[in-house]
Amino acid sequence: MPEAPLPAIRSLPSWLLGRAAARGRSLVAEALAAEGMKMWHHVVLSAVRDLAPVAQADLGRGVRLDPKDLVGILNDLQAQGLVVRAPDPDDRRKNAVSLTDDGARLLKRCEKAAREANDALLAPLSAAERDRFMDLLIRISGTQS
Repeated sequence: MPEAPLPAIRSLPSWLLGRAAARGRSLVAEALAAEGMKMWHHVVLSAVRDLAPVAQADLGRGVRLDPKDLVGILNDLQAQGLVVRAPDPDDRRKNAVSLTDDGARLLKRCEKAAREANDALLAPLSAAERDRFMDLLIRISGTQS
């Protein structure tokens, strides 16, 4: 079924950004699936690499994920031998999460796949346009440091 014209809606930056984001998520999700990974699993694995050893609660806050959802993802990652949870050396009541060697290897493959998916998303843009587009996205997303 063809999409309705909706010219007033389709001219809104928010609508266009949403469509671009949906396409980007789809491309990345497909690339990650080829590595046996889901999007949130990839996010958590990447955060563990960057923060490890990290307390489970701090990890959840860092990636803005509900603690119950984080536990499920960590259970999946641990079952696959990609992360380990051990008592936090600073506070034995907490778990500290770290990446395993297998997790680091898979993360490298996933990062490559995600970069390639993003390259496909931005393929219509020149290198200079990509740089400018990224600068603009950072400004309007509120993520600039």
